[in-house]
Amino acid sequence: MRTALVVASLWLGLVVLWIGFDAALWIITLLAVFTLPACWDLLHNPASGLTLTEDALDWHSGRRSATVALEEIDHIRFDTRLDFSVKVTLVLKTGAKVRLPFEATPPHHAFEAASKERGLTTKRFHFQLMQ
Repeated sequence: MRTALVVASLWLGLVVLWIGFDAALWIITLLAVFTLPACWDLLHNPASGLTLTEDALDWHSGRRSATVALEEIDHIRFDTRLDFSVKVTLVLKTGAKVRLPFEATPPHHAFEAASKERGLTTKRFHFQLMQ
């Protein structure tokens, strides 16, 4: 719903620029192209989510999905980015890393608390430019 409102507001703003301020049509078209990914998501409405049970972590996002047993997870890494979004990575005991899709992760504070309740180790890293 929020995405639809944002896209509609942007298009309304572009129409106002075009009609009210006589902006060049090629500029309006160029700016409208940036709304196409949001329109694609609105049309297809991909489901995403994460389930943390007593013995496994399951996630799905669109056509992608995975299940990881909790005993395979060494720790969960929470990286805060410069835009204050949080990227979540599962670091397995084998050294492999599994990045959870942003759209499938719940609010990071709640997810971190639930992970600790299940006995998982969590690590936080803030604002690293290179890793």
